[in-house]
Amino acid sequence: MKEIFNGIFEINGKLYTENLVKSFNPFSEELINSDKREFRSFDPTRSKLSAAIMKKIKEVPLSKGSRLIYLGAAHGMTVSHIADIVREKGFIYAIEFSDKPFSELLPIANKLRNIAPILADARKPENYRWVEKVDIVYCDIADPQQTEVAIRNCREFLKKAGYLMLSIKTQSIDVTKSSKQVTSEEIDKLRKAGFEIVDWKMLEPFEEKHSFVLAQYL
Repeated sequence: MKEIFNGIFEINGKLYTENLVKSFNPFSEELINSDKREFRSFDPTRSKLSAAIMKKIKEVPLSKGSRLIYLGAAHGMTVSHIADIVREKGFIYAIEFSDKPFSELLPIANKLRNIAPILADARKPENYRWVEKVDIVYCDIADPQQTEVAIRNCREFLKKAGYLMLSIKTQSIDVTKSSKQVTSEEIDKLRKAGFEIVDWKMLEPFEEKHSFVLAQYL
């Protein structure tokens, strides 16, 4: 077993997070025991963050105690693994717009206790302005303006020198351009908005026409 990033482990070539709540696997993930701890499989075909790690992204700025806003929490797959990583002292404000995935997120948040589900539109951060300043903004929304939405939320909530973790669904932005070209153009937007690009990866073969960008807000 090797800890490749804080709270993210490689075991027999697969990724795992240490389960925050024993025996809890809401998405039927594989559970294994090692060194008297339980680990939950972190599937790169179901999570863009896991896919980015498998593609050897150079840094994952999550750690115990991290506080973040997650835009586009959906039913909570990646959110639940981040909850494992940040542990009891960390916290996730999970923003989701659609009723059905939000309803699926609720029991997971209730079980893990370090997630606050918020039914809201990530394009309107003024509707959840009460949220505290955070260490990380994680954005995974399918929207033509997803980078602009991420920047708007960073300006509102991200601490100085905090990180943006941006999952880009390139087909949602421009179907006429290659995924790499779209990603390059979105990265340019981040640079112009005052971000330093730490690393980025295309996510094939785990996620088609997706990329993942890690940037620091300077």
